[in-house]
Amino acid sequence: MKDIEMKKTSMGRKKIEISKIKLKKHLQVTFSKRRGGLFKKASELCILCGVEIAVIVFSPAGKLFSFGHSSVNSIVDRFLASQNFDPPLHNVDGNGFPHVNMQQKKYIEILNQLEAEKRREEKLAQSRNTGDQDFVHGQCWWNSIAIDDFGLYELEQLKSSLEGLKEKINKRVDELLMEAFL
Repeated sequence: MKDIEMKKTSMGRKKIEISKIKLKKHLQVTFSKRRGGLFKKASELCILCGVEIAVIVFSPAGKLFSFGHSSVNSIVDRFLASQNFDPPLHNVDGNGFPHVNMQQKKYIEILNQLEAEKRREEKLAQSRNTGDQDFVHGQCWWNSIAIDDFGLYELEQLKSSLEGLKEKINKRVDELLMEAFL
């Protein structure tokens, strides 16, 4: 009798050529899978070695994804504190490709916006306490509008503005919820 050879029924894992994916659908699927794998590896590195790590990724659509242990903000703050705040315009990554430090500049810009918002919040809190013009008897400005004096045109403008505000608020709430689940 001849020896019977067993043939593989699957092709197994193949090595793929690393190059830009042209089909947008495939690009998104690959990004999602590899992002999950990247975050899993980062988590494993934290557990195995007890390190603090931050991974910040922008999707092909420009959406921000991040993973951090203990937190992305604390790690980025430590990184920025250890760097000069006058970063070189171009760095070279591990593959020898130059890239611009836009993420670091954007982070500093966002930190400045956050500080401005904190100052604005403090000012609003002071206004509430002092009965400033933005607040009437501890209520917000929108509660003190005398809409009985408005005509149809003014009411339509107010309605449109409030609908726009509602859209912005809903969008911001969705963003914050997405960040909380990452």
